[in-house]
Amino acid sequence: MTQVRRALRPAHPPLLVAEHWPALLGAGLWALPMLVVALRFRNSRRLDEYAQRVEGDTPLVSVVIPARDEAHNIGDCLRSVLASSYPALEVIVVDDHSSDGTADIARGVAGEDAARRGGQSRVRVVPAPPLPDGWFGKQWACHSGAQQAGGALLLFTDADTRHGSELIARSVTAREQRGADLFTVAGHQAAVSFWEKVLQPYVMSILLARYGGLETMSRSTRPVDKIANGQYVLTAREAYARAGGHEAVRAHVAEDLRLAQRYTELGMSAQMVLAQDHLSTRMYTSLGEIWRGWGKNVYAAGRDTLPLGAIGRAALPFVFPLPALLPVFPIVVLALGLSGVLGDWALWFGTIGSATSVLYWMGSYAYARLNPLWGLSYPLAAVMFSAICATAAWRGSRVAWKGRGYHSVSAAP
Repeated sequence: MTQVRRALRPAHPPLLVAEHWPALLGAGLWALPMLVVALRFRNSRRLDEYAQRVEGDTPLVSVVIPARDEAHNIGDCLRSVLASSYPALEVIVVDDHSSDGTADIARGVAGEDAARRGGQSRVRVVPAPPLPDGWFGKQWACHSGAQQAGGALLLFTDADTRHGSELIARSVTAREQRGADLFTVAGHQAAVSFWEKVLQPYVMSILLARYGGLETMSRSTRPVDKIANGQYVLTAREAYARAGGHEAVRAHVAEDLRLAQRYTELGMSAQMVLAQDHLSTRMYTSLGEIWRGWGKNVYAAGRDTLPLGAIGRAALPFVFPLPALLPVFPIVVLALGLSGVLGDWALWFGTIGSATSVLYWMGSYAYARLNPLWGLSYPLAAVMFSAICATAAWRGSRVAWKGRGYHSVSAAP
């Protein structure tokens, strides 16, 4: 029996074998960026830290909602805005040549508001003028709404958003206390269908990894490090005019990101806080919508977030899909180790790196308010998002959305 036990006993305790230390070090280095991202994100401020602004000096907030074929969203969105605890609101719905009754539904909600308020509605529904050449539809609708707004503060919000009653009141306070010229929030991204649950948390996590914690982004003075959430942008009228408004970003597919960069270029402050309990958005409802939506934004917007030279811009279409696949690297290494293509180091690195990645992604999906087990789908999400990025890179500056084709310009020189 003694001889049998000696035969079964490993010749060297695996963790003590010197040749394994590079793989262990590599696994540690692999885990480090994920730890840094998690720690930086934990420092992000939350909207709940700021009191509601409901008394005293309450500047009029003009809420501008661009809407094109949003019949399935506009009613609920408007009702959530009108339920705000903030007392000084006007709402301007800009109907962007809808063909599905969006304007009629918005007028119906305006009538409901008028009935509750003795005949005076806070909602106006206005048609967007014909779209000029060189403009994206959303920017033109926002620009048109801002021209008719009377508030000292302008709030641009999307028709697929749902607002908590305290969202605007707390945002007004937060913008003032933080000294933000442009104030935006990161809300909850609702996911219902299978592909929403697989892809939306993954894409959002990739974006957060690019920018780090929201306080890091908010304090940065480098335009390429700025981002905004176009689902909810609050700004003072004076700052908006100084930045050139949506006219300055009229041909950029990611107008929110470019607007934040524009403010920063002019020495103004663009800031973001967390507001998962106050703003909810269901961006897309199917794989087709996800593919078209992110395909519209991801490449053309990505060019504005990377400090690229001429060589980098030329190489970008070829390398752009690769970062989305990076999280599955340990799994690939582990598979090659198990198949014998790579040595024992691959087993160590692949096992530890994969386990670390699984924990990270389970946490990310849990933060998105899904069952953490959805985090196990991240390899599928990586492959699908890489394919979306590849398709977007192939299309380049050409984007299409809601029946319109556009050519997106880049902020890069």
